[in-house]
Amino acid sequence: MARRAYYLSHPQVRIDPDLAIEAWGLSDIGHARVAALIARGLPDIGVVYSSLEVKALETARPMADALGCPLVTCADMGENDRSTTGFLPPAEFETTADRFFGEPDVSVRGWETARAAQARIVSAVQSALLDISGNALFVGHGGVGTLLLCALRGVEIDRRYDQGPGGGGQVFDWKVGHKPEAGWRRMEDL
Repeated sequence: MARRAYYLSHPQVRIDPDLAIEAWGLSDIGHARVAALIARGLPDIGVVYSSLEVKALETARPMADALGCPLVTCADMGENDRSTTGFLPPAEFETTADRFFGEPDVSVRGWETARAAQARIVSAVQSALLDISGNALFVGHGGVGTLLLCALRGVEIDRRYDQGPGGGGQVFDWKVGHKPEAGWRRMEDL
């Protein structure tokens, strides 16, 4: 039977403009969505990989605990580096993110380029999959998740493959060694 890999973007966060984005945790809604998914039951997963960012860890840790499997952290699974701008108001963020995806070889406003972020997340996921023999769950972020999805599908970087509005909590999966059969869907459909 073919191994499956799942990529899950963390759900809704508690936005605090006074904190570094990496330190933001899940909101009450985000925590509730994780708890509800765990209560419903998770697929057969042997290891959970997570970005080091707080919001990803707050999503991944309870899932690994519920599955009784290892939680492996990976710095290279972090979201695209946006430290040059930090928090941006929603409309300004969306405009900047459009440019990030639309100009993948340009450092938009000092952000990590989409091409560099894509190479980083693809390498992290591929390396992890070489180290395991079972199914894996990768918990991270929507931006780099979209870049991973584009690479796995063999398409150019394009925001039309993004998870869309709603604050995260989206998932896609694939048979290891094959292209994903579908794009993002709600984590509740895992």
